[in-house]
This record gives sequence, structure tokens and C-alpha cells, in this order.
Amino acid sequence: MRILASVALVAALSSAALAAPVETELEAPGPLGPLKGTMLAPADANGPVILIIPGSGPTDRNGNNPLGLKAASYRLLAEGLAAEGITSVRVDKRGMFGSAKAITDGNAITIADYAADVHAWIAKIREAKKAPCVWVAGHSEGGLVALATAQGQTADICGLVLIAAPGRSLGEILRAQFKSNPANAPILADAMTILDALEAGRKIDVSKFHPVLQQMFYPGVQGFLIDEYSYDPAKLIASYAGPVLILQGERDIQIDVADARLLKAADDRAKLVLLPDTNHVLKTVTSDDRHANVATYGDPSLPLAPGVVDAVAGFVTGATH
Repeated sequence: MRILASVALVAALSSAALAAPVETELEAPGPLGPLKGTMLAPADANGPVILIIPGSGPTDRNGNNPLGLKAASYRLLAEGLAAEGITSVRVDKRGMFGSAKAITDGNAITIADYAADVHAWIAKIREAKKAPCVWVAGHSEGGLVALATAQGQTADICGLVLIAAPGRSLGEILRAQFKSNPANAPILADAMTILDALEAGRKIDVSKFHPVLQQMFYPGVQGFLIDEYSYDPAKLIASYAGPVLILQGERDIQIDVADARLLKAADDRAKLVLLPDTNHVLKTVTSDDRHANVATYGDPSLPLAPGVVDAVAGFVTGATH
């Protein structure tokens, strides 16, 4: 009996090992060098494939950046999706991290450039996985990129998953973010002046402003911001005919629930899921305490909030049947 039990245990352990997801480094062609990312696939990966587009700034494929963001939200999402039989590819943006050699200047970009990279990734993933189409999931600014990518002929895109995505121009959202934090009072007037200029398509000298504003709006990034602020996410979603999931946390202090509702109003066929006690980095927050909310941004040990993986996996697998 003990021998049989041992054999059964070994068989169970072997089965578990075989069922572990497989992580593979992947490359797609960039302008001057390769774009790089990570594919995480279930061992029996015959299900949907999702491309995860990162948010703003120097945010890497795992959802972290050197400015203090260590939540690892994209890695955790990929792991959760793999457990549901869904393959994901999470990527570094051109000019950054593994994709640093794709261009010489990581700031010399436009939203259209990022959209071109998404198309390159979709082609690579379809080739690698023999998939008829790929789901595109964009988080925060990545949601705007996903919407821009899905304009025109999109047979290679199964649908969109917009996670904490803007429903207004990002310039308007940044205005609201500045105004919502009382600590910004000393720099608020200058911040509005800068945003006025960029939204009008003009670069502005920030050298005499507060160091925080100099860092946020330094000359090298202003061209990108001017381009980015010109996009209206509501108009983009209204012109897309494919399936869309709008996923929004109700404790998000960066993107408001109102943005999710604006997207839904522009596309009444889209599925809107609001998650209580979920913040911008998809972690659980149970109060209005801003410091507690921000603290989750630096803690990769915290799991994703309940409902995040279920909402994405349920939408993608349901919509493919």
C-alpha cells in the first residue's frame, strides 16, 4: 500500500510539473532593433492569446518602473491568466528596457508609433501561436494605445480589454489629478499653464518652474505629450466594431470611474465591469486613505484584487465561443 501511495504521489507531482506554464522570451521587429517581451503559456495552450500593453512612462513588461512602481501587476495578471488556460505576452515599449535598441531616443515617439509596434507584436504572436487573432489588453495609457491600434482594418485583433483606461484626453485627466491632491496647491497654477500650452500644441520652457514640474514636463518628452493629448479615447472606441471589455477599479486615484462610463457611453455594446476596492495597479484598497492606496504601488507581494483575472478571462473565453 505504501509503495502504491508513493507511486501515486510521484505521478501527481509529475502531472503538476507538466501543467506548469511555460515562459518564453519573444522578439518582434522594431524600427532599428528588436522589441522584446515575455510569453507565458499554459502547458496545453490552445486557448486565447492576450497582448498586454503597459501604461505611461518608463513602465516595463511586468508593470514596474524605476520611479517607485513595483506592483508587478502585469506579471501577476499573466500568471493568473495562465492558470485559466490563457496565453499572454507582456512587452517592453520601444526605447526602454529590453526594447532599448529599437530606437535611439525613447522619447522621440508618438501614439501611432506605439500602435505600429502593437501590430508588429500581433503579427509575431500569430506566427508563433498559429492564432487567427490576438486580444489586445491596454492598461492606463496602454488603453489609449490599444484603441489607436484598433482603428481601421482589425481582423487580426480579436477584441480589446481596456483596464483603467482613459475616457477623456490625458491632458484633461492630468488636470483633474493635479486638482484632486491638496498638496499640489503651490504648483497648481504653473501646472495648468504647462498643460494649456501642450494641449494647444506648443512646447513650453519649464526651467523656472518647480523641480517636480521640470521632471514631469522636461523638454524631451513634450513632443510626445502634445501628440498624446490630441487623442480622444471616446471617439476612438466609438469607431471600433469589435468586442470590448472596460475594466475599472472603484478605488483608482488616477483614472476615474467616470472615464469608464464615458467609454461605455461611446460604445454601448462594450461590457463594463466595475471592481470595488480595486485601485489603479489592480490591488485591493478598502478605504479612501490616499497613502494606503499609494503604498500598494510598491508591494509586489500583494495579489491582484479579486475579480481582475476572472473578469478578463471570462470575457476573453466567453467571447471566443
